[in-house]
Amino acid sequence: MTSDRIEKHPILTIEPRKSVAFYWQGKKLIARQGETIAAALFANGVRVFGHHPKDGAPQGIRCANGQCAQCLVLVDGKPVKSCMELVRSAMRVEPVHEMPELPAADQVPEIRRIEEITVEVLIIGGGPAGLSAAIELGKLGIETLLVDDKHRLGGKMVLQTHRSFGSVDAVHAGTRGIDIATTLETEMRKYDTVRIWLHSTVLAVFSDRKVGVLHQDGRRYTLIAPRALLVATGAREKSLIFKGNTLPGVYGAGAFQTLVNRDLVRPSQKLFIVGGGNVGLIAGYHALQAGIAVVGVVEAMPECSGYHVHRDKLVRLGVPAYTSHAIVSANGDEKVESVTIAQVSKSFRPIIGTERSFTCDTVLVAVGLDPVNEFYLKAQEVGLRAFAAGDAEEIAEASSAMFSGKIKALEVARALGYPVAESPQNWYHAVEILKSKPGKTKKNPLPEAESGIVPIFHCSQEIPCDPCTAVCPQEAIYIDKADIRQIPTFSGEQSGRPCIGCEKCVTICPGLAITLVDYREDPEVPTVAIAYEFLKDSIHIGEMVTVLDAAGVVLGDVEVTSVRSFKHHDRTLVVKVKAPKAYAKRIAGIRVQEERWTRPLDQPVRRLIDDTIICHCERVTATEIRTLIRQGYRDLNEIKVVSRAGMGACGAKTCTSLIHRLFREEGVAEAEWVDQVKRPLFMEVPLGVFAGVVEKEKKNRA
Repeated sequence: MTSDRIEKHPILTIEPRKSVAFYWQGKKLIARQGETIAAALFANGVRVFGHHPKDGAPQGIRCANGQCAQCLVLVDGKPVKSCMELVRSAMRVEPVHEMPELPAADQVPEIRRIEEITVEVLIIGGGPAGLSAAIELGKLGIETLLVDDKHRLGGKMVLQTHRSFGSVDAVHAGTRGIDIATTLETEMRKYDTVRIWLHSTVLAVFSDRKVGVLHQDGRRYTLIAPRALLVATGAREKSLIFKGNTLPGVYGAGAFQTLVNRDLVRPSQKLFIVGGGNVGLIAGYHALQAGIAVVGVVEAMPECSGYHVHRDKLVRLGVPAYTSHAIVSANGDEKVESVTIAQVSKSFRPIIGTERSFTCDTVLVAVGLDPVNEFYLKAQEVGLRAFAAGDAEEIAEASSAMFSGKIKALEVARALGYPVAESPQNWYHAVEILKSKPGKTKKNPLPEAESGIVPIFHCSQEIPCDPCTAVCPQEAIYIDKADIRQIPTFSGEQSGRPCIGCEKCVTICPGLAITLVDYREDPEVPTVAIAYEFLKDSIHIGEMVTVLDAAGVVLGDVEVTSVRSFKHHDRTLVVKVKAPKAYAKRIAGIRVQEERWTRPLDQPVRRLIDDTIICHCERVTATEIRTLIRQGYRDLNEIKVVSRAGMGACGAKTCTSLIHRLFREEGVAEAEWVDQVKRPLFMEVPLGVFAGVVEKEKKNRA
């Protein structure tokens, strides 16, 4: 089998790790210490982890977050989620082809008394909101327990190699998410009153206001009685309805970023992105950094909903964006081999005859997020003092989640009777700005100056972002600090503070949307400084590169004259090229992906089988659900009984919203249907856990 590990990365430091041998279907494979089974299988070229017992459909990774069961495998005869279980030396991993047999009860298990503890505040989730809340509670000396189901803190920030938007002073804008996560964790660990449980899964909030947590790598179950609960569990990705939507190779942006940026595994050679929001656009950029071709981005709306600088960054690197288009099908037998898209009408219906297909091995679905707020809602229902922060309260950027956590922490403290003042008014103002949607798009005119060094701002949309103003030593870049949702302006010549060419604004810009045009040496063929976040050995002095404008229009081929890297650039290279004066100011980026990767097939691929799946766990199709709706079914609980949709291991986390969509498509108003009864448990768990069965120590944990 081939190795699909990322050995070099322009941003991430790749440290050597001990090798661990394990067995897949009896064949010896090599993993890296501390990685999950799923990552190890991907690194060894395995994409199909098993087959569904109902119809034999191939199964692979989907969420990489423990919230579904698509990646289920057998480890030494026991079913586990491969995305959550770490590799151990000599473990034997097998695919699941049918319902696994229960192990023989050859001995009476050891039973321990269920431990119960009390705590002032329990925080569920160690992402930006949870960490920020814990810091504020730590400052106040309030006893706090923070629980997270991962092996390290930071939430999705540990997957973000790009620089963050927002305010430099308030939320570390211009700093990479991976570094912000470390900064927040370091700050939180200063406070002795904050305890941390990692790799710990919250199972339920019970009617007696206790919270069940499975921790110590799943070996101990504890009931926690908090005086207050703060839910900062983030969001889960929405799914989508199309033929082939459960083929191995169809998964979310979060799963992809987990494999690439956390596990340092290259899960794809060629991927296609469905969804033009920030999540999908950023994942596409991360793919290119990892050496993965991005065939295209498809967005049903006339414009991508994400920040324009994210979209522009991709298109000027050579990735086409197909707006007013939608996915029709993912194609292949055992895994994704191609994708078919089509133009859509004003009612978002595919227009027959406009289909195009592209070769790819991955379809990355990034069509929005839903709050993970089940614990918050249940706590409210049973009368437990509860608060929600970050995406669990409202879907927004990580920058706003930090302030949300801070504000909610002070609310918690006041609710518990601590003498704490109201949150500063500027915190609420910051949240309002940071969570705001992209504003107006404005044509940013090119400056007329053609002497000295001229900064060019290729951003054209009002978004909250100010790093460039903070680093300019001349203090000549302006954005109103009262409301940073503006396009920056340069006042150097007028104020007598000309650009000195320090390049700090070029390298700190989260959108890589600033260039410097230097006319000093040759006014007719000036030098253009461009931010470049790819491997240094991928570009060389003297070679010809293709440059593009902000919209991805090719301007020409120019010569590279310099490739520079300094410590204060924070892993961003500055590439300088010599370009004709006629288009030097329009240059916004360098194409890194050849056009051949994005060409469509000669003929569209048509997937004939009806495998548009609504319930991934139970393999229930859209046709089956539509038939029931047309027969008059209006209660999702009845639909579950008849079809089994929603009975699977994921707890109906995905299919419920998809069934809601089918009701709407069938013209049934929301007031006419009855929603599903929520599962009492958030995650599936062996029943022995609640009895206190002692799980044997897992030996040689890698």
